[in-house]
Amino acid sequence: MPTIVITGASQGIGRAVAEAFAATPDARLALLARTEDKLNAVANACRAAGAEALVVPTDVTDDAAVADAAAAVHDAWGAVDVLVNNAGMFTPAPLEELTAAQFRNQVAVNLTSAFVVTKAFLDDMLAAGQGHIFYMASVASIMAYPNGAAYGAAKHGLLGLARTVREETKGRGLRVTSLLPGATYTPSWEGVDLPEERFMKPEDIADTVCAIYDLSDRTVVEEVVLRPQEGDV
Repeated sequence: MPTIVITGASQGIGRAVAEAFAATPDARLALLARTEDKLNAVANACRAAGAEALVVPTDVTDDAAVADAAAAVHDAWGAVDVLVNNAGMFTPAPLEELTAAQFRNQVAVNLTSAFVVTKAFLDDMLAAGQGHIFYMASVASIMAYPNGAAYGAAKHGLLGLARTVREETKGRGLRVTSLLPGATYTPSWEGVDLPEERFMKPEDIADTVCAIYDLSDRTVVEEVVLRPQEGDV
């Protein structure tokens, strides 16, 4: 009866991950994002697949809100088995136009939130001596893109955070995986003049998460890069 927490669960990759895990027998899903009506739609889809679903509207850039969310999940189900740090945002801007406030905001959403969420659930997972933490990084974690100074810096940092969490917890029963997807067809790409077929499907990213989770406890996929078949967009 795995308990799974997913941030950014209201749409895109987060929703796909939730619906993929909903097929796991007796899955219990805690869905975190800011928009409650979208979360309810995802929760209903997961319940229709046979999973329990707990809607927890949360702004992951608000430390107190994250603490409240973690407490709500703990009160409902105890320690979590899977934590998917998926919340993120991408707002492109050339360096000359990028403001410090915009930079800090993207770092807060893409990087700092993952640290705060991880800390909120980590003690229970360590006490249980088992669990799997996923970080939704990006190909922008390992290469640079024009107009992506804030996003790239945040995603590079996220990969660094994940690697450190892996080193500090691998002897205590936790598995840690970073996924580095390229262009995936989500609302972030709305309005782009490219065919949908040029992008990866969010369901493919979600299926990868589930496949990695299903490996035995003797094996961990530390990092995996996924790209559209025709390469980066």
